[in-house]
Amino acid sequence: MVNITYKSNTLRKAWAEAVVSVSSQNTINAILNNEVPKGNVFEMSKTAGLFAAKKTSDVIPDCHPLPIEYTSIQFEIRDMDIYITTEIHTIYKTGVEVEAMHASSVVALTMYDMLKPIDKNIEIKNIRLIEKKGGKSDKKDSGEGIQASVIVCSDSISSGHKEDKAGKAIITGLEKYAVSINEYIIIPDEIAEIQDRIKNYVESGIPLIIITGGTGLSKRDITPEAVRPLLDREIPGIAETIRNYGQQRTPYSMLSRSLAGMIGDTLVIALPGSTKGAEESMDAIFPAVLHIYKILNGGQH
Repeated sequence: MVNITYKSNTLRKAWAEAVVSVSSQNTINAILNNEVPKGNVFEMSKTAGLFAAKKTSDVIPDCHPLPIEYTSIQFEIRDMDIYITTEIHTIYKTGVEVEAMHASSVVALTMYDMLKPIDKNIEIKNIRLIEKKGGKSDKKDSGEGIQASVIVCSDSISSGHKEDKAGKAIITGLEKYAVSINEYIIIPDEIAEIQDRIKNYVESGIPLIIITGGTGLSKRDITPEAVRPLLDREIPGIAETIRNYGQQRTPYSMLSRSLAGMIGDTLVIALPGSTKGAEESMDAIFPAVLHIYKILNGGQH
């Protein structure tokens, strides 16, 4: 199966449809009057669809097992066609469109099986996804038109004893969302230098500053002490999201002192210095964090 461990749980919804066509009004009447020998067609097929929704991962090899938190199956008769609409909700890392289509198809097959003794010309057609919401389909926040400066805070990297990977991973993450890179620099863990760089970027009108490194608990980890006094408004939810996401992957995430906030209209985010920590932090907050610029600019950026 595809790796989805890097994704976050979100509310996801899907609507799917299948159509069962019968050959005569007598069949429709038998359904409506509950005269089909095998039982109540709508109730039996709906029950089958509910089971199918929950068992999709058992029969479709690449589907992930996931919690089905809501299922609705509706019927509409239009002339000789019976339209089956399935709606499914979950809060998970991946969508439920296959589950919705699987449920609709099993409802249709159940109806076929129940009706075939009285109608030899039944046809199942147009099994399709109508709509899905959540996950990538809802991520409308783009970084187009936004410039970012990336600061790597590390004594060992600035002295040439280590190679930077975290800063480069952040740049890759930013470029994925069309954010352009204004500057990428490596500096030692010094409060005055960190603050000077931030002030210069803010004065230059750079809307996004991301700092990696110095958020741990060693004596030279002073990035939060450098950043926090400069903030006009701290945004605790960004750091909470980073730590919550990381804690699901390593028990040491709780020790990180990542923080984020605004200096005027500039968003400043301090991330962990490890490559994995930086990558996971970017996965946790992007692209949703870009919504800040829509708020600042009245819905546009």
